[in-house]
Amino acid sequence: MQNIYGNTQGIKSNYLKQLQKLYEQRLPGDRFITPEFADALAATSAEIHHPLCCYINRRGQVTRIAVGTPFQTRIPFEELSRHSVEHLSGIRCVATQLKSGAPDEAALVAMAGQRLDALVLLNVELGKVKQAFLAHLFPDMETPWRVSPALSLDELTEEDSDELIYEWEREIIDAGDTVFPNQDTVIDQDRVLLVGLQTDDISPQRFEDGLQELVGLVESAGGIIVDTVRQKRSRPHPQTVVGQGKVEEIALHAQKVRANLIVFDRDISASQTRNLEDQIGIRVVDRTGVILDIFAQRARSQAGKLQVELAQLEYMLPRLRGRGQEMSRLGAGIGTRGPGETKLETERRVIQRKIAQLQHQVNDLQAHRDRIRQQRQKQDIPVVALVGYTNAGKSTLLNVLTNADVYTADQLFATLDPTTRKLVITQPDQERKSILLTDTVGFIHELPPALMDAFRATLEEVVEADALLHVVDLSHPVWESHMKSVQEILEEMPTIPGKSLIAFNKIDKASSESLEKAQQDYPEAVFISATGRLGLETLKSLLLQVVNDTSDMQFEALYQL
Repeated sequence: MQNIYGNTQGIKSNYLKQLQKLYEQRLPGDRFITPEFADALAATSAEIHHPLCCYINRRGQVTRIAVGTPFQTRIPFEELSRHSVEHLSGIRCVATQLKSGAPDEAALVAMAGQRLDALVLLNVELGKVKQAFLAHLFPDMETPWRVSPALSLDELTEEDSDELIYEWEREIIDAGDTVFPNQDTVIDQDRVLLVGLQTDDISPQRFEDGLQELVGLVESAGGIIVDTVRQKRSRPHPQTVVGQGKVEEIALHAQKVRANLIVFDRDISASQTRNLEDQIGIRVVDRTGVILDIFAQRARSQAGKLQVELAQLEYMLPRLRGRGQEMSRLGAGIGTRGPGETKLETERRVIQRKIAQLQHQVNDLQAHRDRIRQQRQKQDIPVVALVGYTNAGKSTLLNVLTNADVYTADQLFATLDPTTRKLVITQPDQERKSILLTDTVGFIHELPPALMDAFRATLEEVVEADALLHVVDLSHPVWESHMKSVQEILEEMPTIPGKSLIAFNKIDKASSESLEKAQQDYPEAVFISATGRLGLETLKSLLLQVVNDTSDMQFEALYQL
């Protein structure tokens, strides 16, 4: 017995049986609908006082019957993809409406999101079809559909569906793929719709700061942000993160702004991702997915690529289903590129074995770094690890102090691979002193656990250092929040050096208020500008004091937030 989808609650069983009989009907392949089928659909719709949607393939087979509007009864992506023909889905929707009028915007957006062959809307009055409208997709960025004038049932049934659908599909093919983006659309740059959820445990300022940071992350990953949707609720919805009404709003808005990717401002579970993709009809990525994509772009060394691949697979494993199991269709999109994405095995067990192999290689990498650190210790040269929020200027500072050639850019996670260089400090009446400076991966608020685990070999550069140099971007409006995030991540590590120094960077770009507050709250800190070469001699002197200090200053003492 075939299912009746949609909202069937309260509908009597005899009406459900009437609907199930419609599955047995076979419509002519060259007609949108027959008068008999339209009359049966209209009569049942009037009797149950609900709109109905009937989905029909090009062979005239009824594939799905649902109670509700076209927007409420959209077909899940996996089921729809099985019928896909050329650039349209190969499915048309025949819908009833218990009022007069053309299809509303939600119905047309549902048609566009599913790439339906056509939308046939029957206006029902007193159990009969009063008039009908025929809508189809049209390759126009402003109005991507066309709706016919009101038609009589006779006029509608005389239309040659094969000829019209072929003509419409050719127009879309000639226009290209980007007019109607969906889950399978791959374009040069993702058009991203951001979704922010403010829960009771997040202050308004922290929420807005987080959204602004997400903007930087998406732009660093190469995405184009087309708009932002916000919702405030006490806690995330267990199935869809945001409320059901907001999901429908997001789906509608995504089609209007031609978004082909939804990015949430928080981490969401695999099941929530699946539910959202089924209902919205395009890819959904969370904050971790965006960060992983940036890491994939930035990884240049073999060690960096190895760690990124491990983090990606651990992140993707619970999300393997449908398109996700392919894992080779990952060419252009945020959260989907990198060294771990070329022709990977699709079976879950094989992916798990791959993860085990990578973890073993990371362990080998960890052992290799241990040997290097032991050699440094034999040389009796103190090591200072540069830590800080991403884009704080750590790599720029390393370049300026040591004449290194580490890649730098004004973007989040511009550098990923750790780099160690020797800094030789000469002071009057003192012998030359050497210090090893190690640039580490930038931190970020709530650094994803997958990255913490995969990059443990790299992060151990922090654990094994003799001292820390915490670089802070004083020009950033939320520099205090950044300092707190770095401190929280460091506290999660098994051990950290007892000696540390705070360097407030970019003082030439900072406001006088921020500079005054930092000087008052952190009198032991040093204030510099790496690009402007300000305060560097003072920094060198303080670094010498820190590494030579035998009192082991406690890290926490510097952080009186």
